Amino acid sequence: MSNIGCAAHGFGRKGMVAFMKYMSTRNNKLAVESAYAIKKGISEDGGLFVPSEMPKIDRMDINELSVLSCNERAVKILSMFLTDFTEEELVEYVDKAYNKSKFDTASIAPIYELKKDTYMLELWHGPTCAFKDMALQILPHLLTASTRKTDENKTALILVATSGDTGKAALEGFKDVDGTKVMVFYPSEGVSNIQKLQMMTQEGKNVSVCAIDGNFDDAQSGVKKIFANKEFAAFCSDNDIVLSSANSINWGRLVPQVVYYISAYCDLVKCEKIKSGDKINICVPTGNFGNILAAYYAGKMGMPINRLICASNENNILTDFINTGEYDINRAFHMTVSPSMDILISSNLERLLFDLADKDDEVVKDLMKSLSEKGKYQIGDKMRKKLDANFTGGCCNDEETKETIGRIFREYAYLCDTHTAVAVNVYEKYLKAEKDNTPTLIVSTADSYKFANAVLESVLEESDKEEISSLNDFEIIEKLSWITKTNPPAQLSELSAKKIKFDKTVKVEEMTEAVKNEII
Repeated sequence: MSNIGCAAHGFGRKGMVAFMKYMSTRNNKLAVESAYAIKKGISEDGGLFVPSEMPKIDRMDINELSVLSCNERAVKILSMFLTDFTEEELVEYVDKAYNKSKFDTASIAPIYELKKDTYMLELWHGPTCAFKDMALQILPHLLTASTRKTDENKTALILVATSGDTGKAALEGFKDVDGTKVMVFYPSEGVSNIQKLQMMTQEGKNVSVCAIDGNFDDAQSGVKKIFANKEFAAFCSDNDIVLSSANSINWGRLVPQVVYYISAYCDLVKCEKIKSGDKINICVPTGNFGNILAAYYAGKMGMPINRLICASNENNILTDFINTGEYDINRAFHMTVSPSMDILISSNLERLLFDLADKDDEVVKDLMKSLSEKGKYQIGDKMRKKLDANFTGGCCNDEETKETIGRIFREYAYLCDTHTAVAVNVYEKYLKAEKDNTPTLIVSTADSYKFANAVLESVLEESDKEEISSLNDFEIIEKLSWITKTNPPAQLSELSAKKIKFDKTVKVEEMTEAVKNEII
């Protein structure tokens, strides 16, 4: 295993859109600027903002991007989507978001070669040890600037539903940012102990955290209902507050994720692991579909992609959708060792549906209506054909996840977290079934120490597993470090000394009132 992340030091304008506008997945006649889309988070019609057209890059652009630093690449790519931001603004925001004080590696998102033609894209070297940092370190800068650009002299209230990682990343990104308040809701029993501690001990004068009785889908639906609540909207107006979101439904969250896929491809080219123009596979562990959607958009721009492999845990609704064209939430919800993927309502899938339907908002509205009323929908043959041309879906259970963690560590001395291991397992199944030797990028989404209990159990010998039950979270971290000869991130191991600030739990129907109580 070797680190192939490279850094070095313009960019063709062929694919530039003169002035990018954004429409809604439920209103294709809408035309707003990116600042408005980022400020609002979600369209007033309930749809999600998408670019009116996809900017394009070609092989020459990729060659030019490959010699740039990761920050320089980010500015070039973001400028194609955020045309109402100046280059000077984007340089400032990118440099504030991605630097050595926030990330523990100069390459920000390093790539490790696990074995020939199999590469791990590590997105967890930021302040909260999860891939959400890649977007949520820059979103506060984009959001506050968007508020200014749209002549809003109001406080931005950021509401977040989290299955574990988004919450902490949003809290860390927005803490003490002037003109903002952020409130995070998480399922009380649906995150790891370390994830929970990260949120409960969060510092900052403008942050708040609240657990709910329910799962992530309940939290996500509750936040959406707050956005749609006209009485609450009036309350916000009376208090000079503008609502926004830090979930990946916000375009300002999703577009930075497009950046790291193109940048990763450029790193593979630069380090001569592939030739410019070669296709790659990308395997992504995902529950809310945002991370793999960003890869799909990168492909739409012109990045050469062979297959997008969508990896799910036991909550395999996305696997079933990709394989059958039917999305059905009328099924059991499983709490797994990969809790950030314990999701049945994948919000970002609506953006893909809009694209598969050739931007037909009526089709999307009908599908969403069916989901709301029946808990399911079925896409037509034309959309299905486009889906099949791009995506492969696979899943694995907890036992397979843990087996993969242990085996990959023994064979390659590489330690996966419980989400990355799902991707590795699903990719191995794909490789066995399809015999596809295309170079593959596996997305590694979190530091293994965020899920130390399950990871430790996975690498221990069977005879030693019984003792885990008597250890607390920090003893488990210490033992995992000792056994694997790896070092835990300081921001996790030091949690034991932090004071718990947020320990409140509410029912889903009490979420709106909880927000009011926190912001008055």
